[in-house]
Order: sequence, then structure tokens, then C-alpha cells
Amino acid sequence: MCESVAHETAAAMLGGGLSWPALPFRHRIGDPFDLGRRVALPSINTLTIRHDRTSASFMLHRRSAGSVATAGGVYHVLPAGVFQPSGISPGHHETDFDLWRNIMRELSEELLGNAEHDGSGSSLIDYDDSEPFRSLENARRAGRVRVWCFGMGVDALTLFGEILTVVVVDADVFDSLFSEMVPVNAEGSVVTTGPHRRASEGIPFTQAAVRRLIEHEPLAPSASACLELAWRHRGTLLPGLRMRAVS
Repeated sequence: MCESVAHETAAAMLGGGLSWPALPFRHRIGDPFDLGRRVALPSINTLTIRHDRTSASFMLHRRSAGSVATAGGVYHVLPAGVFQPSGISPGHHETDFDLWRNIMRELSEELLGNAEHDGSGSSLIDYDDSEPFRSLENARRAGRVRVWCFGMGVDALTLFGEILTVVVVDADVFDSLFSEMVPVNAEGSVVTTGPHRRASEGIPFTQAAVRRLIEHEPLAPSASACLELAWRHRGTLLPGLRMRAVS
């Protein structure tokens, strides 16, 4: 349904402009926030921040238009993926119905290049003993990985539900967990600040970088929201960071 609404809107723009007669499908949906009228398949969009005492950086993804169904050809936060179980059995639904576990799977897939848990698997994931899930969970329990949820929005074009989250990882933990971070994955490439920079270095979390991306670059709406909210709440997300380093 969401992709149909997007294609209908694009066709209307090419054909003469937006109007309700040109958007019969969207018009029938009614209030896009009324989830009693439609099924919503939300994605989890996670801004990943590497944090030390004097600086912070974040990961950004240039999504390949030929490899993804949404947000193709634009910059997006890393990772981002549909909130779904790793398999179709009731056991998968019970085990995987958890935002943090979904985020961990996406971190494994998009930062480390591991196989995608796309819902076709038959075995339950052992989050307690298999890597990188065990190390991520241990770091979270120790307060070295911190996770927040900003809330949920609706993409104006596609009407997809967008769960907006942020993961802040202490620098030494990040460097250990993601020492083998891949520069390219199945959905696109990691953005770096120069040709000789490692993917794991990310983009400096500064006001200048955040404003440039939001105001001048092709940035997915949910990514823009994550960056805007993260900057607004940086004092909570990055306690102890010297403000001159991110001003």
C-alpha cells in the first residue's frame, strides 16, 4: 500500500500537480495517523553515534536505489530496517518482538556485513550467546551502549511508519565491536569525510555538519528527524561531552 501511494503521488506530480482527484488511493486512506483504517509496517531508523569524552561522530548511509524499496539514492541513518521477526514461527515472533533486538540485528547486517535476518530463517537467534548480540547486550547492560526512542512518525510521501531511535556507543566499545565495519553493504555504502577515511570514523557530530546535511543534502525525512532530535537533545545523549567540541 505504501509504495502504491508513493507511485500515485509521483504520477500526479508528473501529470499536472497534486489534487484529490489525482490521488484517489491516498484519498481513500483518510487520516494517515488512524491505524485502525490501515496496516502499517514500521521501520526502525537508528542514528548510531560513537562517543568519547571530547568528540562524537555518527554513521550515515548512501542507499543504493537499485537495492532498497524506500529511500533509494539518498542519505539515511545507519542502520535502518523494517521492524520484523527473523522468521515466521510463533517462537520467532515472541523472541524478536523487541526494538533493541531488531536494532542489534540491523547493526550486525549493515555495519558488519553479516547475513540479513529477513524473516526466512528457521532457527531462533540466540541473543545471549551468539555474536555480536552477546557483546552488544553486555555493553548495554554495563551502560557503555545507550539506546533511546524519540517516537514514531509517518513519512509524508509513502505513509510508512518510522520509529526514530538513537544508539550511543562509547568509543572504545565501538572500536572493539565494529573494528571490521564494512564500507559497503547489500543496501549501499557508508559515508566518509574523505577518500582515505575509515567507515568506522563516521561524520563529526557538529552543528555545522548536522545543519549542512539537513538543509542542503538529499537526506531521508526520517534521517533528518533523527539528526534534528539528536542535536536538540545532545546534552542528554552525550553527557560530559565538551560543548565547544560540538558547537
